[in-house]
Amino acid sequence: MSAIWLARARRVLELEIQALHAVQHRLGDAVIRALELLLACRGRVVVTGVGKSGIVAQKIASTFASTGTPAHFLHAAEAGHGDLGMLARGDVLVAVSN
Repeated sequence: MSAIWLARARRVLELEIQALHAVQHRLGDAVIRALELLLACRGRVVVTGVGKSGIVAQKIASTFASTGTPAHFLHAAEAGHGDLGMLARGDVLVAVSN
């Protein structure tokens, strides 16, 4: 049975490697611009999303914050009900979507 699990684990890693190669070839000027915006951010990085994308956005905001970049999560639906005031001049908004 352990050989089956090992084969599955290797297959999962192979699929992830293929996905990374596909993304690698799609990188372009938009990625450079996004990185420039993040590096030039004078406020906070505000990450937003809804549903599963929101969960990913929460993790991204948490990772930014734990590595020294001021950041927080803003639920996109709640932004329309008053939380949009959490954004300030100088902030960079990162929207995560499927």
